[in-house]
Amino acid sequence: MTSRTISDFYRKHRQELLYGVSLALLLFVLRWLELRFLVLDHLIEIYVGAIALLFTGLGIWLAHKLTTPKVETRIVERAVYVAAGDEFTVNEPERLRLGISHRELEVLQLVAEGLSNQAIGERLFVSLNTVKTHSSRIFEKLEVRNRTQAVERARRLGLIG
Repeated sequence: MTSRTISDFYRKHRQELLYGVSLALLLFVLRWLELRFLVLDHLIEIYVGAIALLFTGLGIWLAHKLTTPKVETRIVERAVYVAAGDEFTVNEPERLRLGISHRELEVLQLVAEGLSNQAIGERLFVSLNTVKTHSSRIFEKLEVRNRTQAVERARRLGLIG
């Protein structure tokens, strides 16, 4: 559209455009007045609602801060090296305190060597179910969830070399 067609359109429909703009302005003013009177009529409710929202947000934030644990648990796995010249001896008081039998200690030592349950059973001449039973009891007594954690904890306690 060129500027000439725009000015022609304006000249033709000037009266309709003025009516439309004036009606839009009138509607805007009426809505503004209605909103103003609505706000003034319900000013106390609006303040109470705003304060309620503020305290709700504050309560959620405070509850989150109070229920978040302050202690962060980190599990660090490290290799434990024993010098070749040192003779390893089992920490008997710790073994007795935990209630680990000699057979369970044998199973634990073979687990530390990296043998599977089947290989441990063949070496100790026991069934696979017996090895699994010994392993689960070792996990319970050492309070661990898997073989790696059991070996690491047993080494730290001086139960295996």
